[in-house]
Amino acid sequence: MDAAMALLADARGRANRRLAGYDAATAAVIGAAAALGARWALATLAEAEKSVRAKGLKMASTEAAIALAMAVPGVAAFKAREQAKVLAKMHKDKPPREDALFELPAGRSAGEVASALGAMKDMDAAWQARTSGTVYMGSEGMAEHEELVGKAVTQFLHSNPLHGDLFPSAQRCEAEVVAMCASLLHGDVRTTGVVGNMTSGGTESILMAVKSARDYARQTRGITDPELVMCENAHPAYDKAASYFGLRVVRTRARPGALDADPAAMRRGCSRNTVLLIASAPSYPHGVVDDVTEIAATAKSLGACCHVDCCLGGFVVPFAKAAGVDLPPFDFAVPGVTSISIDTHKYGLAPKGSSVVLYRSKELRRCMFSAATEWTGGLYVSPSVAGSRVGSLVVGAWAALVHVGADGYASNAKKILDAAKQMAQGIAKIDGLEIVGRPDAMVVAFGSVDQKALDIFKVNDALADKGWSLNPLQKPSALHFCLTMQHVDGAVDDFLRDLAECVAYVRANPSWDGSGMAPIYGMATAMPDRGAIADLLTYYMDSSTDV
Repeated sequence: MDAAMALLADARGRANRRLAGYDAATAAVIGAAAALGARWALATLAEAEKSVRAKGLKMASTEAAIALAMAVPGVAAFKAREQAKVLAKMHKDKPPREDALFELPAGRSAGEVASALGAMKDMDAAWQARTSGTVYMGSEGMAEHEELVGKAVTQFLHSNPLHGDLFPSAQRCEAEVVAMCASLLHGDVRTTGVVGNMTSGGTESILMAVKSARDYARQTRGITDPELVMCENAHPAYDKAASYFGLRVVRTRARPGALDADPAAMRRGCSRNTVLLIASAPSYPHGVVDDVTEIAATAKSLGACCHVDCCLGGFVVPFAKAAGVDLPPFDFAVPGVTSISIDTHKYGLAPKGSSVVLYRSKELRRCMFSAATEWTGGLYVSPSVAGSRVGSLVVGAWAALVHVGADGYASNAKKILDAAKQMAQGIAKIDGLEIVGRPDAMVVAFGSVDQKALDIFKVNDALADKGWSLNPLQKPSALHFCLTMQHVDGAVDDFLRDLAECVAYVRANPSWDGSGMAPIYGMATAMPDRGAIADLLTYYMDSSTDV
């Protein structure tokens, strides 16, 4: 303390000597300017420190250098021209929309409308058994299930859970869907205190989990500058949630080889402002189940929340052990896990637009809700982003879960996991390809042993020409195939045959640029300006709904 006081006295003396020749008003202005400058410098340094911790030194430095470069005359114009070229490439195969409607027409007969819908349906891809993920029903033998779910949706077409007094049936179905999902994840609502609500999909479930963690930390720890820590393999829904709700994302690198979250790196990324840590079971890119035990332990030690993203795996990984697949613990049996998201509209075989977010306690779930007391329209409360919700989808999810049942999901999981194992083993035997990450569940990621010698994105274009639709990945460049019930009866053999042929074709035609998005993904992988890539994506989205 004495040393600090001595330094302060010395600094004060130096300042007084420098200002001795000025009048009091000028000295005050100079002092105020110096104080403001020091405050600005400290704030800039603090923001730079946060940026480096969130993104890493390399990425933060690259972004700063690009921002400086954009100030050079002509650079921004050159960037705009190059972006226009890429957008033209992205739109070149967009089919024209004939007979487009630009205004509300005179009413048409039911037959005419049905005919128009049929024509539009013909525009859709032939996805049966040839698409990674995306459609989880549609396999042979599911006609009865789809008919049942369709009838349930139609029967409750006007239902809205927002008005529980009018539609208690939807409220009951929601409560029971939540309970059934919780029971799969060691969260028996009768004994554990686990609660939850239905949402419109995995992204909304994640949004609500992030909001809950933010508000809970504000209430219990007084945190007003919240941060969430996640691995680079975590779903972009967390970036969306952070943008919506004002959190800073601290992104850590995946572990080499397995490409799962690195608990030690996540621990280093934490600060006193950390309100939420993320784990995936499994991750969307590579299908790996993170070390939830270690990640949740870190969260618990900080008094932070830990969310497990089980959106993709919710109706597969709980049955993995019975199928002979050993996975690490990932659910409410793990101390420190505070919330889990699970999609009923994926492997739950429910209609699109239904998911569940679960919380360890009502105290946590209450932070998800929004209540309004000053509205002239009366008192208002809703559980999630939506106000009115689609009760027919809630009922459709209930019908799906009850119809398939625990035995049906267990049988499906074994078939899917067996098919994924077959695919991974088959890909590993194709010369020039390698498995990327650790395929713990239903997702198999693979890439080229030498991307320069064999462009995996060109392989993807060649597969697309044969009718396959896979998901391109980056960092590292790869593709993934998410297996569903559509792929358990012969589709894997068909895919492996076509994949080998496509690899051979790309090798034999090195000058072929690809027939689709290969140049775009190649550019995106190599371009350090991630802001430019984000601009391209938003421009593309902006034009996707043009008539």
